[in-house]
Amino acid sequence: MSFSYAQWVAQNRTARYRLSRKSGWLAYCDSGPRVDLPILSRAETALLAEDDLEDYNLARRTWVSNLPIVRTQQVHHAFTVLDQVTASTLRDGDRVRATAVLDGPSGLGKTTVAMSYCRQFHRSTIRALGSHTATGDQRLPVAAVQLGHKTTPKGLLVKLASFYTENVATSINSDRLAEVVLDLVTSCETEMIAIDELHFIDPRTKDGKGLSNHLKWLANELSCAFILTGIGLAKKQFFTEGLPGDEANATAQTSRRSTAIPMVPFTIVTPAGQRGWKDLLNQLEPHLKLAEAEPGVLTDHADLLFARTQGHIGSLTTLLERACGIAYRADIETLTEEVLTRVVLDNAAELSRRAG
Repeated sequence: MSFSYAQWVAQNRTARYRLSRKSGWLAYCDSGPRVDLPILSRAETALLAEDDLEDYNLARRTWVSNLPIVRTQQVHHAFTVLDQVTASTLRDGDRVRATAVLDGPSGLGKTTVAMSYCRQFHRSTIRALGSHTATGDQRLPVAAVQLGHKTTPKGLLVKLASFYTENVATSINSDRLAEVVLDLVTSCETEMIAIDELHFIDPRTKDGKGLSNHLKWLANELSCAFILTGIGLAKKQFFTEGLPGDEANATAQTSRRSTAIPMVPFTIVTPAGQRGWKDLLNQLEPHLKLAEAEPGVLTDHADLLFARTQGHIGSLTTLLERACGIAYRADIETLTEEVLTRVVLDNAAELSRRAG
């Protein structure tokens, strides 16, 4: 076997990024695409020794578990709006910068879109300005934070500081911690802050309102653009800060400073929706790494795939990952209706399928 699949696995192994830490974020930003994986014919596979076959299938499973981001119309729209919003990073420090909010149900790729965009921003900024500032500090154009359940204003500051350094003195008071964060953001010339899991903030509650106000304060003090992601934020009145209609329109800063980017599932009820769904499937087909998967192997099952996933891209990629795993192990080398039906999906997808 001229191509070493064992070596491919070693060189393209699963990356253990922790994006909420500087080391993980930089590893993610510095990583390149995996080396393409040659596919063997059924006859070539039959000649493999047992260990080589195991290496080959592990390589294929690694590949299909990390499908590329497909530039669908929705992703293209999100990137276009993010470009408009993050143009505010060019404003001088005395001017408030803008906030983009990716909002929608779970399993639609909001976090993936946000992190991919931030990675692109990081790389382009480093290319243009260099890896270090004029004062010699490491340049970090983006900082990433993931909220947790019941995150407090001080907890948010700890999370921000922890992105830059592991040595965060959590015993200091909130005011001093805020100064530490401000110094870190300023010295590293951070232009953008990405905050994930924003649905943990409920501005209709006392604690949620306090954290929401703290976010506004950070936006004023840090002179950064913010990219926020969360589930059902509009329903939780995030944009209106939990205020009723007229009062929200008059006083809610979040609504004026934030640009919503709604993320919705794919649909097949319109011709345009059907085209978009099939375009997505067409772009994913080459990445299945199956010897006998002919062109159209996914689009031929477009209705079945939609019924199983309800147009949620997270459920779709999971379905393909698991279906390919079944096909690899069973030496089927294509995706049939029977294989696609055998996959057990996430609970939400299974419940929706039964209800439908």
